[in-house]
Amino acid sequence: MKKIKGYIWPTLLALAVAIGIFIGGKLHFNDSPEKLFSTNSKKDKLNRLIDYIDYEYVDDVDTDSIVDVTVNNILGKLDPHSVYIPKDEMKDVAESMKGDFAGIGVSFYMYRDTITVIRTIKNGPSYISGIKPGDRILMADTDTLYGKRIVNDDVVSTLKGKIGTKVNLKVYRKTENKMINMSVVRDRVPIRSVEAYYMLTKDMGYIKINRFAESTFDEFKDALRKLKLRGAEKLTLDLRDNPGGYLGIAEKLADEFLGDDKLILFTKNKKGRVKKAYATKKGDFEDREVYVLINERSASASEIIAGALQDNDIGTIVGRRSFGKGLVQREMDLGDGSAVRLTVSRYYTPTGRSIQKSYKDGNHDYYQRFMERYASGELQSADSIKVADSLKFVTPKGKVVYGGGGIIPDVFVPIGNNQEEAIESMDDTYQFFARFVFEHLEEDRTMYDSYEQNQFLDEFQVDDILFDNFIQFVLDRKIKLDFYAYEDKIKAFIKANIAEQLFSPNLSAQIKGEFDPMLKKVKALDKAKIDESQLGAIDIKP
Repeated sequence: MKKIKGYIWPTLLALAVAIGIFIGGKLHFNDSPEKLFSTNSKKDKLNRLIDYIDYEYVDDVDTDSIVDVTVNNILGKLDPHSVYIPKDEMKDVAESMKGDFAGIGVSFYMYRDTITVIRTIKNGPSYISGIKPGDRILMADTDTLYGKRIVNDDVVSTLKGKIGTKVNLKVYRKTENKMINMSVVRDRVPIRSVEAYYMLTKDMGYIKINRFAESTFDEFKDALRKLKLRGAEKLTLDLRDNPGGYLGIAEKLADEFLGDDKLILFTKNKKGRVKKAYATKKGDFEDREVYVLINERSASASEIIAGALQDNDIGTIVGRRSFGKGLVQREMDLGDGSAVRLTVSRYYTPTGRSIQKSYKDGNHDYYQRFMERYASGELQSADSIKVADSLKFVTPKGKVVYGGGGIIPDVFVPIGNNQEEAIESMDDTYQFFARFVFEHLEEDRTMYDSYEQNQFLDEFQVDDILFDNFIQFVLDRKIKLDFYAYEDKIKAFIKANIAEQLFSPNLSAQIKGEFDPMLKKVKALDKAKIDESQLGAIDIKP
């Protein structure tokens, strides 16, 4: 692996955004497609061309691939978010947005050449069958699951299946140095969109949502209910890096914070038809303090929520300007198992602003504009954000907000320096921390047997030996950083990854949160509000 240098982080982040926005563009899926027009000369021309190639061209040609290229080229001329989903990708995309699939319920690594279990889902099929972290899955029925040529996708498809079907596994348990045969009955395995939740302060809950799938609202409600039982009277909703998803789910979630009959958003199609969405009486967190975290990779449904709250003068939006996607897609079946997501309308926030950035110069320019945010300095300073007076809007309480190119937060938090962003990417993108921790645990998992979750959080400290071992692990991969300048943060990330593999993502998020600039800002803002309210309550006598 080449050295990771500061100047490539924007490129990696932009690529991640492009992929994320593609996945997150799944909006308005429940609408039925418009009827297609009857045949015409333009359609006949394309059909004839495909037929000529199919029957007359001198060489054999895969016309299916030509059709795929043609469809992609046509959509590429429209807007960046109208996309084609090939038949072989539809199942995975549908599962991701549905929020579950049928499988055995394990997370794993291809460690060297073998599937090695990181963690089983509590009360899931593998957990019930007795599979443990560190187990090597060698066989599934008659399929061999080890070897250098084994691909992750092949493994996943082998372990998936219909609910209620049984798969016979041959497992090597390293801790006992023995082979074990066990049967696992496949069941529904959730794909969590609520990534983590915990108490940020004694009276403020924290919920991180990574996309808006079918199951997201129910997951959110469950997390919120548990946090309220722990004393949450305020909430931090983390929508950073969330590329979006279902429009209806975003509306339901925004409804949780908005009073009756408050406008959430409105959409407008090419015929000028306007459709408005209003809050109902169902909200469980109305009139409560809420902070919404966004960044440059928060898009679509994430921006709907941030815009709805901001335009209704509810809560505080914290972070950096969001991506800027204000288009609504509808999925349309193409008859062969593939589909197209076609942009059918634009959405507007309650004050009437569109946050869609311009795409008039094509898709390349569209994503290049995102890259320019790094060069312009707007991720380091709010003063560098370019706004147009013609896109100025005013909320009911007189706050000035802007359309065009994303949601500008109420409170700005700059991006970290290159070294800090490198550490974040080693955790999120490259999974260096997770792999290092996995290998560390493989040496002797029993060393952590005595820890309960809360005890681990309060008492465990990453020592200098483990820290130095991580440095060597990274150096072996040709990456150089000023490790000792960020020793506390690196140690926290090591501890967080141990917590995730031994306990839960919630505990991991809580540990990392102590070094999160946006969460530090939220705590400071909340403390300032508390201090201000207490000061106002003091009876000052002359």
